[in-house]
Amino acid sequence: MGSEKDLNVIKEWLKKQLYLPQNIDDNLLRRFLHTCNNSIEQTKTLIDLFYTIRAQIPEIFSNRDPASMELKEIFDNFDFIPMPKLTKNNEKIFVYHIKYPDPDKYHFINALKVFFIFADVRMLVEKDIPDGEIPIFDMANFTLKHLSKINLSVLKKYMVYTQEAHPIKLKGIHLLNVPHFLDRCMQIVKPFMKTEVGKMINTHLPQSNTIFNHIPKDLLPREYGGDAGNIPDIKAWWVEQIMEHRSYIIDESRWVLDESKRPKNTNPSQQMFGVDGSFRSLEID
Repeated sequence: MGSEKDLNVIKEWLKKQLYLPQNIDDNLLRRFLHTCNNSIEQTKTLIDLFYTIRAQIPEIFSNRDPASMELKEIFDNFDFIPMPKLTKNNEKIFVYHIKYPDPDKYHFINALKVFFIFADVRMLVEKDIPDGEIPIFDMANFTLKHLSKINLSVLKKYMVYTQEAHPIKLKGIHLLNVPHFLDRCMQIVKPFMKTEVGKMINTHLPQSNTIFNHIPKDLLPREYGGDAGNIPDIKAWWVEQIMEHRSYIIDESRWVLDESKRPKNTNPSQQMFGVDGSFRSLEID
């Protein structure tokens, strides 16, 4: 974790960047430093990208009130579960799961909104920063009708943001209960995916136990044969945290930048959604 000296350097730099939010929480700033291995210059770039790219994806990063009916439906219909224990390498495990196979309950954009609400609150309340993150996507209830509801334009923006500006160190990806149409899913995602990210994907067939070759049982929820608690209890705790920090999420002064105050020719994402432009390499082992 970065020193208080590094943190103060970033805070002093932010005071001069009038186009960026001026009340970024210290815990989030520490995340930026940690993701960039305490490189001050890389941290500055990552902070800029974080807010700049978010501003270009209003579909996901606007109207984010977790108490709204639209997003409450997502909380009810999806499980977004940060597991409580870390791996021996200090990595965080996540389980993502569509609770119901009914595609009418699947709202792709709102699901992404809630995905990042969880992330934003987690980066605020977690005091210990993991050295890596390992998402597990359970595809058991994902159907071709769900696939047809994915907005490709928003998917591309989501992929750009998560690979270039999200302050985490990705260490692996697991797909559980992969369907027979997995190839069709990957055909949609791969054009937007970095090669090194694609190499991290591990697939697991229905009714297989191969996930335990990668992740110990004591880190997984009981619903997946683990010993780390059950999903409803873990989820309830996190939803409570989100609602307690609702004002943090909906306070636009914390998230919205003012492009009119940005110095000319300093926007790091001008080519981000085109052919060119990769401004931060992922932390890959």
